[in-house]
Amino acid sequence: MKYFLSLLTFTLLVHVLKAQPVPAGDENIPYLMTFGPKAGTSWGDDDFSQTFFFLIPKNFSQPVYIRVFDPDVSGTTDELNGIFDTRMTYSVYGGRECYSHKDAKETQPAGNYKSGNMLASKSFGNQPDYDNKWYTFGPFNPSEGEFVQQFDGYIFKVICDGVTGDDGNLYRFYLSTKSNENKAVEGANAFAYEYSFRMHDNPVEVSHIYPFVDDRTISVKLSNFDWDADGFIRIVSVARKGQLSKVSTEDNWIDDEFAIYDEEKNTSLDIQFIKRKSPAVRNNNVVVNVRNQYGDLLPFYVIPIGGVPKYNAKIAARPANARP
Repeated sequence: MKYFLSLLTFTLLVHVLKAQPVPAGDENIPYLMTFGPKAGTSWGDDDFSQTFFFLIPKNFSQPVYIRVFDPDVSGTTDELNGIFDTRMTYSVYGGRECYSHKDAKETQPAGNYKSGNMLASKSFGNQPDYDNKWYTFGPFNPSEGEFVQQFDGYIFKVICDGVTGDDGNLYRFYLSTKSNENKAVEGANAFAYEYSFRMHDNPVEVSHIYPFVDDRTISVKLSNFDWDADGFIRIVSVARKGQLSKVSTEDNWIDDEFAIYDEEKNTSLDIQFIKRKSPAVRNNNVVVNVRNQYGDLLPFYVIPIGGVPKYNAKIAARPANARP
């Protein structure tokens, strides 16, 4: 285990020097998505809340800022449901158990998911002054986060909660060293345990998420919600050329379990969301999570640990629990 933690820390520092935008470029995801609590789940949000974690290396001592793009719920970007009557609250947490509390790392906004010390919070509604603009939280001293030995760094938690209304909020984050521009924090990273996001409308665009498979994982359960049967979901890894996964229809969850190969341990999977060309599905919102055989959630890093996985035909894939 010590070897794995050292490997993870080293890999984070080497490969995640520009992991500041959320979503990141390699993911090709237009926006994060959270709806107001009065929306029907058939709009694509199962729980009207989303949590992201930001990791800052322990040797980084400059103030940091967490910026939100298009934080309001109005205008051309967000999803209108009748009239814009929705409010969103963004809250930043640090300190003890902001990350390590078990409720903070689950998929539902329940229990003590708002664990830690609230460092900042602001609500936004139909406010054109913030439409397609950045709002900045901070500055924060990195030591205001929770120090987590596993990552050898400090973690902040950001929660976006739908407070009122039934419209869809589409937004992005950026971890920056500047309050008025996006400037990367060297060595930082961002991750979530459940991803709620908007798909592209253009069927040529393929979106990706990258769950990290640790060395104790021998099987996983991939769950997706409200995919609307919009094409297919494909899994690529160093040992997997392009395995198709089960897809959900409107307003339902579907699970797909499969074994992990030895060669996939301590690497990322590439879960690809490939839209159908006809009939076209627009404004498709999707929720995804992945659990291991113990029921623990796997983290989705916005930049894949170890880089984007590429299938290697020379690898003789073998399930992790298979005998030699």
